[in-house]
Amino acid sequence: MRIGLTYDLRDAYLALGYSEDETAELDKEETIAGIELALQQSGHETDRIGNIFDLQKRLISGESWDLVFNICEGMHGISREAQVPALLDAYSIPYTFSDPLVLSLTLHKAMTKRILRDSGIPTAEFRTIFNPEEIETVNLPFPLFVKPVAEGSGKGIDGRSTVHNSQQLNEVCIRLLRDYKQEVLIEKFLSGREFTVGITGTGDKAICVGVMEVMIDKLAEEQAYSRFIKENYEGRVRYAPATDAFAEACERVSLAAWRALGCRDAGRVDVRFDDTGLPCIIEINPLAGLNHIHSDLPILMYQRGYQFKDLIDMIVQSAMQRITTSK
Repeated sequence: MRIGLTYDLRDAYLALGYSEDETAELDKEETIAGIELALQQSGHETDRIGNIFDLQKRLISGESWDLVFNICEGMHGISREAQVPALLDAYSIPYTFSDPLVLSLTLHKAMTKRILRDSGIPTAEFRTIFNPEEIETVNLPFPLFVKPVAEGSGKGIDGRSTVHNSQQLNEVCIRLLRDYKQEVLIEKFLSGREFTVGITGTGDKAICVGVMEVMIDKLAEEQAYSRFIKENYEGRVRYAPATDAFAEACERVSLAAWRALGCRDAGRVDVRFDDTGLPCIIEINPLAGLNHIHSDLPILMYQRGYQFKDLIDMIVQSAMQRITTSK
């Protein structure tokens, strides 16, 4: 099968003048090379396409592929992750991972939480604010956790994200509104253990492929799973495979969330327990990182005995089932 690869290469955007923070979600060359090698090991012919602008040019020239393995994060707008899938839909070209609706929805954390809440799936109580004047109307009990409503890879999160009083809330919200120019999500702080859950498949065929506890060292510079901590995790974060009752609870709630939102092929669900022992969904990651060395999804699958090629095969096979059933 001829498989095209769409991706946003971080170095390319840095060369255009974008900042480290702006490009935090984009991929390294080793990520693209790892995925390409895994596809070739399974007998597929690969074709590096590049970002949405490269894809656009090649579609206009009349090119097509049996499948596009898409990991484009996009750069601008609340629907940036949905832009490449929407373009591929317009040309009736199948692709991996979730559709434009799901990718737009899950990037907006508050909208996701509303769907989860209406589906009876636990998530922390929350508010969003659009401007500084709304800060004083927030009536959630402290401590609170504050972050941009539509960012990933720990962007906008640091040691100041957990706030304990009105002054801290005001300072953090004003800074985030200024720096990220989007709504700010304010949640009741979850004081329990944190886990990330790996899922492959779609709908009733979705399965959990591993649960991993995320533990930040007490001596780490920031006691939050921030962009800095994620990018410099060695010696700061411990990832421990989990198979106990906590893991089983995470698996149940994560699969329920995955299916309720209509996520496809593979991804991660982040879960944290509240002070009553209830597992709450923090975020859904339907376009999870796929660096074969550093990304959470491959790491937790390695802990269960899988190889990186197994993960890529699972993703392609899940996507292929849609192609087969649509014919």
